[in-house]
Amino acid sequence: MLDETEDQPKPAYRRVLLKISGEALMGDQGYGLHPPTVERIAREVKSVHDLGAEICMVIGGGNIFRGLSGSAQGMERTTADYMGMLATVMNALAMQSALEGIGVFTRVISAIRMDEVCEPYIRRRAVRHLEKKRVCIFAAGTGNPYFTTDTAATLRANEMACEAIFKGTKVDGIYDKDPVTNPDAVRFDTISFDDVLTKRLKVMDASAIALARDNNLPIIVFSLDEPGGFRGILAGEGTYTRVQG
Repeated sequence: MLDETEDQPKPAYRRVLLKISGEALMGDQGYGLHPPTVERIAREVKSVHDLGAEICMVIGGGNIFRGLSGSAQGMERTTADYMGMLATVMNALAMQSALEGIGVFTRVISAIRMDEVCEPYIRRRAVRHLEKKRVCIFAAGTGNPYFTTDTAATLRANEMACEAIFKGTKVDGIYDKDPVTNPDAVRFDTISFDDVLTKRLKVMDASAIALARDNNLPIIVFSLDEPGGFRGILAGEGTYTRVQG
């Protein structure tokens, strides 16, 4: 009997971390989770998982609660940030449910202990999950206030020895200006970490970019709205911007 995996391309990266915003799970809604959108993203992850790549995920919480917005409205910053971390756990559980519904074994691993719903973060255990081809969704950021989920994604990607961070956005890469409002915006195929910082391009926050630069961890910025985009890049195709040293 013919092995169905024989025609599958070998993934360009063996182990990657996918970072998406909480807003990506809203769909066309203004708040919360849009189940069809969560399921669509889950299918994108499965398509890459089927290539044989090991996948970590970090999902933001801005669709439910954003710490910076809370503190701007008078809430104490530390409390607001912890509330934002709890929002990321809710999103992680939703993504776990969607992935396991299509046959992908998944673990939600939280930086804040809540043993009834997810595992605590233990690096060696998480690495073992990846080796067993389970998708690991890292939730609750770094477990500390004043750090974004972008920084958490870069930290976990380094700890898990990922070969790249994939940042899923609404556009197909990094542009010199907002392509939505500027039709003449120019997309970069590659750009250095230092240029991202000096040009103040809003890819990830500065601490995340600096951490990736210091550990020579490339960031691939691509469109999460393009069907098959994530898989295409792993298969050596697609449109994206690579941030590198």
